[in-house]
Amino acid sequence: MTKLKKAFSIFFKLIGIIVLFFLSFNIILYTYCYITPKISIHKTQSYYLYDNQKKLIFNDNDEWVNLDNISPYLIQATLSTEDKYFYQHLGFDYFRIIKAAVKNLQSRSLKEGASTITQQYARNLFLNYDKTWSRKIDEAIFAAELETHYSKKEILEGYLNTINYGGVYGIENASWYYFGHSSKTLSLAEASMLAGIPQSPSNYSPIINENKAKKRQKIVLLSMYSRGIIQKEEMDEAVNYHLEYIGKTNQSNLENVLYFRDAVINELESINIPNSTLQSGGLKIYTTLDVNAQESLEKAVRDNMSNSTEMQVAGIMSNPNDGSVLALIGGKDYSKSQFNRALNAKRQIGSTMKPILYYSALENGFTSASCFTSEKTTFNFSNGKNYTPSNYNESYANGAITMGAAISYSDNVYAVKTHLFLGENTLVNMSHRLGIESKLSPNPSLALGTGEMSMSELIEAYSTFASMGNRVEQHFIEKIEDNLGNIIYQFNHYNEKILNESLTFILNEMLTYTYDKAFINYNYPTVISLLPKISNKYAIKTGTTDTDVWIVGYNKNAVLSIWNGYDNNKKIDTGEHNYHKNIWIDTMENYLKDKDNSWYDIPNDVVGTLINPITGEIAKEGDKNTKIFYFLKGTEPSYGTKDFETVFKEENEKKFAS
Repeated sequence: MTKLKKAFSIFFKLIGIIVLFFLSFNIILYTYCYITPKISIHKTQSYYLYDNQKKLIFNDNDEWVNLDNISPYLIQATLSTEDKYFYQHLGFDYFRIIKAAVKNLQSRSLKEGASTITQQYARNLFLNYDKTWSRKIDEAIFAAELETHYSKKEILEGYLNTINYGGVYGIENASWYYFGHSSKTLSLAEASMLAGIPQSPSNYSPIINENKAKKRQKIVLLSMYSRGIIQKEEMDEAVNYHLEYIGKTNQSNLENVLYFRDAVINELESINIPNSTLQSGGLKIYTTLDVNAQESLEKAVRDNMSNSTEMQVAGIMSNPNDGSVLALIGGKDYSKSQFNRALNAKRQIGSTMKPILYYSALENGFTSASCFTSEKTTFNFSNGKNYTPSNYNESYANGAITMGAAISYSDNVYAVKTHLFLGENTLVNMSHRLGIESKLSPNPSLALGTGEMSMSELIEAYSTFASMGNRVEQHFIEKIEDNLGNIIYQFNHYNEKILNESLTFILNEMLTYTYDKAFINYNYPTVISLLPKISNKYAIKTGTTDTDVWIVGYNKNAVLSIWNGYDNNKKIDTGEHNYHKNIWIDTMENYLKDKDNSWYDIPNDVVGTLINPITGEIAKEGDKNTKIFYFLKGTEPSYGTKDFETVFKEENEKKFAS
């Protein structure tokens, strides 16, 4: 009996400590919020965003609807599902918090949430969706700020006007988008369907997945029934009512276009527009977005990547002739993470660095048929260090191969030899010349893409190749008009020739060898698997590290880069190595299917010569494996290829021996 009393005593003391903790926490937190200035929860700016056909694609001037003008069904459905005790708590449901904390401790994660409507509203206004402790602390502070300075009615009204309903923000916009009428007249069936979306907008939008949305609707209705808000007959009628959705428009599948919108707003902030003009609102922003390109990109991601994988994706498509960004995705699901990996993440780019290296080589006397020996090689340097690059699957020719073959197979030994022959600073300087601003270290492995940069930097460099040597500026905004129709900003297009057109043409031709059957030999071209899907001519290069896979390719009409990887730098499994390739080819083929897709014209000072594509030897009568390689006039081989291997060894003997 004494032990039982002691156990009860300990239990009640523990409860007392917990109660005291939460009481102290509330006193400190709300006292702090009371003495701090009132935070603003209303927008002061508004924008109308148009695509490159001048069609409205996004209206940030959303109509704010009063709580009294929202269907009671929607309000009750939301409260029943998201926050049953909204009117009783001060911003936090401590019982749910404790329950979620226990589950998170058991799973050693932050998967279980206990956010109230106030906390969700705070997150929508000020924060992101990352599941970190620091974000949760910030969320708690902002939630307390809202509870201190605003009434429950104001908080609920603000929440319903800003929450994500499957890529459509605010209940009034969602009501018109899905059902074609005001939120004031939503029926029970309609309201319960919409109220189920915010928990997981990418899963519960009826436009995206009607089956999942219907299951979620039943949960919402059951919650309302269990609380006595509706009768069983009403619940059954709403469950069985067939809803028609009018949101199935050409743009309904652009669930990740908000990454593009964010990029536009970021660019707007860098443009020198008077603050008074910005604050006046109603700006018309004419963007570079091509809806067909964006649809093609998003569809390719959906078709090729499973919803269950935690692997992320990023992609940028731009017009290489003027730098306009046609499409962009910064992640797999904007509703879960707004971090734009296409613009803000810096990753190792792997072998997508090699075209920059090989253009440098062409400028320094190499040709498409210049040979180095492809074999297992250790480079020993005078400082005592050594470096041993290896080819994928340890595949080597064990003989001389051409630059064209090295590009086709993405031969690492050839790349490092070229890099060291030119001097490591040559690649650094060429990268900066092409618009790459990230700091790159002049070391032997740089040729294999160990330097980190953003996708936008890589796209800008490749756009120069795609435009036959012309440097263009990447941009998202073409023109801005104020609310009176006056043009207050116009993008200044410029075109600067920074590369030799003929050498660029030769490089572009070599980048088609990555899927050319003529190179099926001791190895396979890196994207030969895509050949059945290819109906146009493209320059393509891939890049692979343990944690990143890339593909960049282009023609005269578009340049597209796709990246796959994990935010936590988890190693990529073998089975995940082809997502990026299939996303790339599906996007390009779909986007270009109705477009004139002629390849580049051969410059006057470039000639084609029939040679053995692997060894570079001049083709002889009866040779089975031949390929036309392109050269500047006067540099084409007449009897054989230039022996760079000998020159390489002689000129660098003091620096290293191979």
